[in-house]
Amino acid sequence: MSVLSTLRHPIVAAPMAGGPSTPALAAAVSAAGGLGFLAAGMIDTGRLVADVAEVRARTDRPFGVNLFLPDPGGVDEAAIQAYARRLAPQATERGVSLGAPVGGDDAYPEKLAALLADPVPVVSFVFGLPDRVAVAALRERGTEVWATVTRPAAATAAADLGVDAVVVQGTEAGGHRGGLPDDDDYALLPLLRLVAAGCDLPLVAAGGIVDGPAVAAVLAAGAAAAQLGTAFLRCPEAGSSPMHRAAVASAAPTALTRSFTGKRARGLANDFLRQHDAAAPTGYPQVLHLTRPLLAAARRDGDASVANLWAGQAHPLARDLPAAEVVTEVGAGARAALAAAVERSTRWG
Repeated sequence: MSVLSTLRHPIVAAPMAGGPSTPALAAAVSAAGGLGFLAAGMIDTGRLVADVAEVRARTDRPFGVNLFLPDPGGVDEAAIQAYARRLAPQATERGVSLGAPVGGDDAYPEKLAALLADPVPVVSFVFGLPDRVAVAALRERGTEVWATVTRPAAATAAADLGVDAVVVQGTEAGGHRGGLPDDDDYALLPLLRLVAAGCDLPLVAAGGIVDGPAVAAVLAAGAAAAQLGTAFLRCPEAGSSPMHRAAVASAAPTALTRSFTGKRARGLANDFLRQHDAAAPTGYPQVLHLTRPLLAAARRDGDASVANLWAGQAHPLARDLPAAEVVTEVGAGARAALAAAVERSTRWG
């Protein structure tokens, strides 16, 4: 029996690295009948192990862990150095030095080893597709493997690797693009239909889904469940900063940009994004390490004009509610929207 078939509500909490996804949030979503997720990206392996233990202490319901895959490509070092020179005056004004633009694998081998040694119900991957050996090893230990795709061909490749489900991420989603390359710009609905036409695996739809009618829409379009991230950013269990919560509650527009991390991600459009987006090079995690001290200082100072504030396009619909209430209310809203759609369809004769 798949994990998705055990859920009382077809709602998955998107893994949100950098703070918002906490063990408390993952456990609350799972306990309420959805599927909570931990974000293993940008933390060390010891922290991941501790977070898994905390979720288990809070609930006996299934949950997942998301891993960042290392980027196999090289970077344009000259372009990154030019970007550093561009940002240096702004860092000086803030009283910090830019970080060293180093590469890295986010301790992927160690984190994968930890999840093989102490298996969890679901492991999902972003920034590409896992290799066949990793998929087989996880599944042998009873872990479901989910791959994240942003283009139809990637779903076919993921199915060939033997994964259990595919997360279909449209461009409306907040945070980083989950596939490789990260310049795919399929909106969720056409991407979902294209993937469904050629893939028999369960599909989890992600991107701009915040309320019940949106969940109903992707279920009608072929998804087995919807993955919501921005919808949980204002929950008390989330690790979002007060500045981030206020930004999500606003009606400000969002945009995709490489300016903060070197990888395209959707966030609230602010002065930093507008000033540097056109000049920002491709290069993750190099640009992330470069900008990290500057962005941390902006968060310290509560300066929303500089800090990265990830959010999906439908962020004004997110509400300040406990996570369990979000799950139950969105689930109920989806059922009501589907019933209303069926009722409307009877008028067609």
